[in-house]
Amino acid sequence: MIEVRKADERGYAHHGWLESWHSFSFADYRDPAHVHFGPLRVINEDIVQPGTGFGTHGHRDMEILTYVLSGTLQHSDSMGHGEDIRYGEVQVMSAGTGVQHSEVNPSPVEAVHLLQIWIMPDRQNLTPGYKQKNFPLEDKLARWCLLASPDEAGDSLLIHQDARVFAARLNGAETLDYPVAAGRKIYLHVARGSLQANGYALSVGDALMYTDEAAVALSGAQDAEVLLFDMG
Repeated sequence: MIEVRKADERGYAHHGWLESWHSFSFADYRDPAHVHFGPLRVINEDIVQPGTGFGTHGHRDMEILTYVLSGTLQHSDSMGHGEDIRYGEVQVMSAGTGVQHSEVNPSPVEAVHLLQIWIMPDRQNLTPGYKQKNFPLEDKLARWCLLASPDEAGDSLLIHQDARVFAARLNGAETLDYPVAAGRKIYLHVARGSLQANGYALSVGDALMYTDEAAVALSGAQDAEVLLFDMG
């Protein structure tokens, strides 16, 4: 079964400094049909205006991934990390027993565009952790680049869940398939551009949810960037 989640069906909030689209129930957006998909709990597409951001706040018992699409996001946390995140870099923070952090846009002129992703961990009260890594563009061109996994395969970032997160960029006549093992759920999110996926025409912000399907098949891309979540 394949379920379509169109971009304009997502929750939306505009706070002046922040414009945000919610694929799942989040903050004031409540949708009983879209609370989570497997362990995938949040995909927020955020645009943060220059010189603004999320002040210090807390999280616990969540695997938090940040994927910057353009601009720069400045991260600081109670574990002592202070990093800038730009396109190509992925941040994973295991909130575990509790973390305080802030995420701000340090630019005086350029907005930052990002995806904030939450995955529910396989157990609670983990020791908090943080890692960040650059994944070169060439590793995503017409192929799957493994960003995060439970076993750090291929030097990917560690997440505490039976889930693997991939990114890919496609354009023109390029095609890309992903075989799905029995019993796995797949969530495909279009982060940029447009493409065809298993016969569905998708644009930026659209998503497909796969259950009991044999493969993901991508084609007909126009400057497309996708994230794929393979979950038990």
